[in-house]
Formats: sequence, C-alpha cells, structure tokens
Amino acid sequence: MSPKDCSSAPRLHLPQDSPLEVVTRFETEAVPVVAKAHVPSLFGKFTVYGFLEKLTGKEHIAIVAGEIDARKRIAVRMHSECWTGDVMGSLKCDCRAQLEGALRYIGEHGGMVLYLRQEGRGIGLLNKLKAYALQEQGLDTVEANHHLGFEDDLRTYESAVEMLRFFGVTKVKLLTNNPRKVQALESAGIHVQREAHQLGSNPHNLRYLQTKAAKSGHILDFTEEDAL
Repeated sequence: MSPKDCSSAPRLHLPQDSPLEVVTRFETEAVPVVAKAHVPSLFGKFTVYGFLEKLTGKEHIAIVAGEIDARKRIAVRMHSECWTGDVMGSLKCDCRAQLEGALRYIGEHGGMVLYLRQEGRGIGLLNKLKAYALQEQGLDTVEANHHLGFEDDLRTYESAVEMLRFFGVTKVKLLTNNPRKVQALESAGIHVQREAHQLGSNPHNLRYLQTKAAKSGHILDFTEEDAL
C-alpha cells in the first residue's frame, strides 16, 4: 500500500486536490508534506517527500524506495544532516558511510531514509566546525560540545515521528546504533526492531566513535585491530 492509498495516513496533496484542501492540511499539521518528486540515484530509484517543520522552518525529507505497506515492518534510517560527512566525505565521522549504506539497503529491500536537518547533533554547522577545532586541541566530541555550552546531543525526533505517521507506519526495523532514536520512536507508540548499522572505522574517526559509545551510549563494537 502506498502513502497515497494508505487509509491510516493522510493523502499526499497532488495537483488534483483543491486549493482549500492544501491550505487546510498545511494549517493543521505541524510537519506537513509540501513536495513530492521521483529521484533516480546511484543507489536506486526513490520517491522523495519534502516535509516542512513549521515551528522551526526546517525542511526534512523522506527518501522512499518501493511501496510502503503500513501493515508490515518498514526498514527506516533516521539520518541527521552532516554537511562535512555527507557532502565532503569527511573521515572525522562515519556519517557518509551510514547514509550511503542505508540508501543501498532500502534501494535493495525497500523502506525509507528520513533525512533530518539537525546538523552537528543539533548545534549547527558553524558550531560543529568550532567543535572540530577544539578536538584538534585534544578535546573529544562530547567535551568540545560542553566547552561551547551545549549538551552532547541536542537532536530531537518529533518530526521523524510525524513523518512516519504520515505514511501510517507503526512498526519499523530501525537502522541505528543510537538507543535515543529507539526510545524516541517507542515513546511515540512505534514498535522498533533495532538493526545494527556500524560500518567500520578509520584512524580519523575511531576516537569519535569510541567516545559516542562510552559517553553517549551508542551500541558499537570495536575489534582489537580498531583499538590499536
């Protein structure tokens, strides 16, 4: 069942909808859909839905592969924007590997990637660059955030919940190593089966990953070779 057909989810407002329907939907929903397009990519053919978080003005997207049958468990990756990783291919994090891995997975098996605009674990790109500079001086990723006056992770997932509700999704196979994401969905009544999404490390991001495991509770395994 597609999002358009799913009786438990709002219909997408395509051109045949009346202007009044579109306006009503936009005014009553906190995170309404405002755009939809088909996007072929290196990882498969996707349908991309654009959501607007009205409270903040942030533009989130759902990258969908295949038909979404809300009666089944849907593979989902909640990916927070990382300009340095996603765009530059920075080796200081594992974000690009996680994004590309998720796109390949849903391209083959179906599901969706929710791309959330909360850069730098919620502190923004410029503050993340400041945190990078502090890490070059010896602080770890959590200590750098604290030095700048931020918590270790300011991300929230209410918008992701609203996006899943649009599709009528109540059961997910969540590609994540972060228990906070699991808790956020489960607290909203979405049943979560966690699927590990660890895609290796390199000398530039090993300390970052170890810090996320030790201080932020991420579920990560490190081999003896990683620890060297």
